[in-house]
Amino acid sequence: MTGASGGILAAFVIAAVAAPEFTGRWINAGFTFATQWFGLYWQLLLLVTFVIAVALAVSPWGRVRLGGSAPPEYGRFKWVAMVMCTLLAGGGVFWAAAEPMYHFISTPPFFGDVEPGSDEAARAALAQSFVHWGFLVWAVLGTLGAVVMLRGAEKGLPLRPRTLLYPLLGERVRTSVLGSVVDVVCIIAVVAGTVGPIGFLGLQVSFGLSDLFGVPNTYATQLAVIVGLTAVAVVSVATGINRGIQFLSRLNVVGALVLMAAVLVLGSISFVVTNFLGGFGVYLRDFVPMSLYQGDAAWAGGWTIFFFGWFLGYAPLMAIFIARISRGRTLRELVGWTAIVPPVATAFWFTVLGGTGIWLEQQDPGAISGPLTDNGLPGAIIAIAGNLPLASVLAVAFLVLTVTFVATTTDSMAYSIAAAGTNHGEPERAVRAGWAVLLGLAAAVLISIGDGGITALQSFIVVTAVPVGLVMLPLLWTAPRIAQEMAREQHLSRRRRAGRPLPVPRADTDRDDAATDEPVQSGPAMSATAADAPRTER
Repeated sequence: MTGASGGILAAFVIAAVAAPEFTGRWINAGFTFATQWFGLYWQLLLLVTFVIAVALAVSPWGRVRLGGSAPPEYGRFKWVAMVMCTLLAGGGVFWAAAEPMYHFISTPPFFGDVEPGSDEAARAALAQSFVHWGFLVWAVLGTLGAVVMLRGAEKGLPLRPRTLLYPLLGERVRTSVLGSVVDVVCIIAVVAGTVGPIGFLGLQVSFGLSDLFGVPNTYATQLAVIVGLTAVAVVSVATGINRGIQFLSRLNVVGALVLMAAVLVLGSISFVVTNFLGGFGVYLRDFVPMSLYQGDAAWAGGWTIFFFGWFLGYAPLMAIFIARISRGRTLRELVGWTAIVPPVATAFWFTVLGGTGIWLEQQDPGAISGPLTDNGLPGAIIAIAGNLPLASVLAVAFLVLTVTFVATTTDSMAYSIAAAGTNHGEPERAVRAGWAVLLGLAAAVLISIGDGGITALQSFIVVTAVPVGLVMLPLLWTAPRIAQEMAREQHLSRRRRAGRPLPVPRADTDRDDAATDEPVQSGPAMSATAADAPRTER
């Protein structure tokens, strides 16, 4: 399956290099078709997924222990760090700085009566960003799919996308043609979604180095950035989840916390806190209508539906990774620490960076919006750092953090792709490292033709989200059924009536020193410089 997926990726790269305009037209046509005909379906799918996940978590079934009775393999901090860094990716820096500013200077149509640049526009801008990076996208990436995947692993099935169909097809899923098709489609989607951020990172960091230190913003610099990122990802994935991946994730979280504290101290804590509460209040108040907004079809397709399709494309492979690191957790923990706490933390992170940018823009109009309009996403973060004390130190720190964030997504997705092609046990180290190299190589080739190649690839993942969305649909009823079955098997209701507490394994002790990578048994095609054009990278 990975061979077929790799072949399709190679064909796409060759077509993009040989005939970029022709390839771009076909991809854009597919993107338009996907957003017009499947956009509302994706919005509903993500909303219902979140509602069902939360309902399961708060129900008595939320106490079921996933993946068997063994205690969790990782302490909570290490586990949550891997979850957050894998899902947040490079968007955690560049998009956090840029998206709120886009919405601040060009008010989303949902807030049509709000004047751009006003205090109300600041809250609306943050609320709109929270929709795109909030509860719904985190829920589709890390909840119901992981439940079904872990159940399949209990039954001896491999961690492959086809396992999501196990409740429907039973043992036939191992050898069915449909299962093979599902594997290929899901791998293609996540490969496209990972190559895009790697390539765009090369373009962005190259711009940052040029702006800060006068390094030539050339293909050679972009290539050097991608080579460095790929090397980090190869080492991380080769050393395994218990060493490289979890270490890099923890490093990212610590780095993000330090930078967040620095920006709060050097900027305006009161502005950030006030607007976080205000923006989050707007988000909660208008949660459903904003999530399902279709009033301006062109705007919704370029922003909300684009992001929802983008994250949806990651969902099956992300379910593999989340399942691999979540054995022994309860369903309630899984939902709480993937679909509730991380989105709130992400919203605060977006407010720290994007909110600080809005605050600086209000003090000096054009200070942030000008570089953003002229230079796209990297212009925003460089401008924000440049208008704060310790400008050069902050700018370099943000560039480094972005590289490590994307490297974390690259290593975890390389692991998941390798696992998706493995029938039994842990994927081979050479295969894991090989996929990391291939992801970096594809990005390096695509940026050789300019950002148009990366843009086409980013649109392509939205096209691949069409079949992926169909794969994720049955989880809405199979995951609750599985939770009910596990509750019966674990005698949860009987224990509760008898007043006997359920034995709880040691969930938060760090066991990584003795742990090994054992197999499971038992997440803008338009220019980023336009204020109404979101389709860049995750």
